[in-house]
Amino acid sequence: MDRTCKTTFIKEIRNTVTNEVNNNRNLSDEKILEAIEGQVFKKSSTYPLLAVEKAELVQQIFEKMRGLDVLQPIINDDTVSEIMVNGKDSIFVERYGRVERLEIAFDSTESLEDVIRNIVSKVNRVVNEGEPICDARLADGSRVSVVMPPVAINGPILTIRKFPDKPLCTEQLIKCGTISRQAAETLEAMVRARFNIFICGGTGSGKTTFLNALSDFIPKDERIITIEDAAELRISGIKNLVRMETRNSNSEGKGEVTIRDLIKASLRMRPERIIVGEVRGGEAFDMLQAMNTGHDGSLSTGHANSCKDMLSRLETMVLGAVPLPLEAIRQQIAAGIDIIIHLSKIRDKSRRVMEISELEGYRNREIILNPIFIFEENGEINGKVNGELKRTPNQLVNKWKYNLHGVNYA
Repeated sequence: MDRTCKTTFIKEIRNTVTNEVNNNRNLSDEKILEAIEGQVFKKSSTYPLLAVEKAELVQQIFEKMRGLDVLQPIINDDTVSEIMVNGKDSIFVERYGRVERLEIAFDSTESLEDVIRNIVSKVNRVVNEGEPICDARLADGSRVSVVMPPVAINGPILTIRKFPDKPLCTEQLIKCGTISRQAAETLEAMVRARFNIFICGGTGSGKTTFLNALSDFIPKDERIITIEDAAELRISGIKNLVRMETRNSNSEGKGEVTIRDLIKASLRMRPERIIVGEVRGGEAFDMLQAMNTGHDGSLSTGHANSCKDMLSRLETMVLGAVPLPLEAIRQQIAAGIDIIIHLSKIRDKSRRVMEISELEGYRNREIILNPIFIFEENGEINGKVNGELKRTPNQLVNKWKYNLHGVNYA
């Protein structure tokens, strides 16, 4: 079957099955697959096909209707960590830290838009010309970002950040050099001792992966509440777990649920720990309020280029939410957060913990950082950065703040 006939064949079957779906919106994926198979076998009398070709067409049509069209094989490829679609003809992927362009494309802009609408509708979100920007997720937890025309000049933009089927544990992070064993053991003790920990870094530095790894240290009998824009954390082993995600407003501008709303609601749900996936704005104030009102052991992440830079960003976020004096904000940050961890994706494309610092306190109108671990580079070996996350001579100043059960932080 030539390309033109194949396109016509697929379009005819897809239109027929789509009409069936529209007439019965309760059809499961299995029923839709059966309907596609029936139509393929029915029309194969007009277009003679081999059994292998029929199977391929059935799968291809199903992926166009219910899957991710040409992206589905890439989603199934475990070596791909990120997918970047810049319009129907331009598809890039990241493998092992390297970005490459693929020689595939969507049949049309409409096909790409169908995939995008299919993704966002499954998490009760909408994207269109009126609301051209949307964050969503796939069923496997992969993070999805969408920007549509007219905001996107070169067509619909779709970015998918994939996560491993099984989140990386701390032992794996140690093996790949992200963190040293001594630092990992120290952080494990801090999580168990209910330190409030904030993870910062640039885009793609591994903040969510690291947050998942730290969550493994939380005692399994605690009640945990996670709050995210799009649910992607995969915390395992916790039975008393509440997962919440934000909701966009409807077409009438009503019904929006923000991270700030969810943090406030979580405080009435008897949480033992609150995990905020990422703070970007005014929710920083509510997170600090929670940390300062008895919810020790909370975890969160944010974008910044260093631990010190993260403090400045938190100040700006809080100022955008409430008109407080800068001194009061800094005191809230110093009292609420105990540890800041900075991660970075360095020039050899590896992800490393660059610094672990304690917020020692507030003196002379400044927040005092006490570095506990610092990454020290020792040149390169075969293009790979050679370095180690080393313990500083500094002692943990505020270890008296909690009952550490005899844990040694030396």
